[in-house]
Amino acid sequence: MNYLSEHLSPGGRHLLDRRNFLSNSATALSSIALTSLLSRENLLGVQHPIIDPTRPYAPRPPHFAPKAKNVVVIFCAGAVSQLETWDYKPELIKQDGKPLKGGPAVTFQGPAGNLARPQYEFLPRGETGKMVSEMIPHLAKQTDDFAFIHSLTSKTNTHGPAENFLSTGFVQDGFPSMGGWVSYALGTENQNLPAFVSIPDPRGVPQASVNNWGPGFLPAEFQGTTFSASKPVRHLSPPAGITPGKDHATRSLLQRMNARHLEQNPGDGKLAARIASYELAARMQLSVPEIGDLSSEPAHILKSYGADDPSNPTKAGFAKNCILARRLIERGVRFVQLFNGAYASGGKLNWDGHSKLKEQYDVHAEILDQPAAAMIEDMRQRGLLEDTLVVWCTEFGRMPMFQKGARGRDHNPDGFTCWMTGAGVKPGVSHGVTDELGRKAIQDIHPLYDFNATILHLLGLDHENLTYYHNGINRRLTNVEGHLIREVLA
Repeated sequence: MNYLSEHLSPGGRHLLDRRNFLSNSATALSSIALTSLLSRENLLGVQHPIIDPTRPYAPRPPHFAPKAKNVVVIFCAGAVSQLETWDYKPELIKQDGKPLKGGPAVTFQGPAGNLARPQYEFLPRGETGKMVSEMIPHLAKQTDDFAFIHSLTSKTNTHGPAENFLSTGFVQDGFPSMGGWVSYALGTENQNLPAFVSIPDPRGVPQASVNNWGPGFLPAEFQGTTFSASKPVRHLSPPAGITPGKDHATRSLLQRMNARHLEQNPGDGKLAARIASYELAARMQLSVPEIGDLSSEPAHILKSYGADDPSNPTKAGFAKNCILARRLIERGVRFVQLFNGAYASGGKLNWDGHSKLKEQYDVHAEILDQPAAAMIEDMRQRGLLEDTLVVWCTEFGRMPMFQKGARGRDHNPDGFTCWMTGAGVKPGVSHGVTDELGRKAIQDIHPLYDFNATILHLLGLDHENLTYYHNGINRRLTNVEGHLIREVLA
């Protein structure tokens, strides 16, 4: 033994032992192989995404092979009545005008009236023959491609908390939105655009506002970026008088200064993330104006969406938002949230049909139907649905009776319908059942946790393993709940 080895610690001498080295190498290699196998089978338990602060939006691998790479969520704010759209109840027609035996005397907003038949006729659609309302004739033609879930339930019958529950998995404020979770987990393919874009309705923002696209306790860079066809990203263009050359030179100088400052402060994740967000904003100066410029769309596309409708500017505005959503998906944006309907307004600006349901739904349906159907069909023709999941959702449903003294329905969180189509979805499926009057889910009951878990699954994410450590708890979108709705999976 030489002089150096005599002065080594026992641990150091152990490392110099050839037999121990070979033995430990064999053990280490087998451990690496076992870890790889367990990871492949998704058996390692919680696996947090590894975020590079300098590239927070870089694409990251899913937990397992995904069926969908992107998502468009059509969120109809105000709680669309399932009884006027997707959930056909012939018994409700028979019982029209009669009191509900054993039903509640008072519902959310006051005394309950008598049972009321659907305010629109239902007709059999497509090869499946599914009965769908004539209120939405364009979407009804695509029924064979949809997977309906008729037995969803919410935890609340109040709009704001219910929007929170659908978007974040919690009725309280302060939790990350689904789009935030997805961009945190997967990043995005296009580094010149945000990973998560939220498109407000032309009539305004929904009741829960930013909670629907907020990051909650996730890092701030995973908040959705809000803009629409009519309201582009604010403060994106340089002030008047600043030429493109000067703007580019200024950004180049800032980039060099930021890089030097980061070198002097290594390991400062917040600083790196802030620099990354500024650099994304700079790239968006070039990419967002182009993607929001719909003048390049041919006339037949504008017409098919209804974007050229001079008689209904709100419909035309929503149609342009639908085209914008398709363009974002084409360019690799991971998660697009498309709102139809705004805040509480007595049903004037959203689907909250308490007093004049038929009169108000005539207005809202015209705004939704043609543009949303055209977007789905357009995406199908372009091959985008091979990699894109399209989700239609609302925060809860409606009661089978009218409210006393009114011609509208009260809130109902105990049984309502949402659907999905596109990548990984089994077409022509109607899963789950409400009772004969459409009031409560009675078969294959699914809280919204299950709906959200299924969306994550189609993106290659295990909802139990997608977590973030916050205040001593590994939080997740589905809280401690959630099961896959396998019946709608292809």
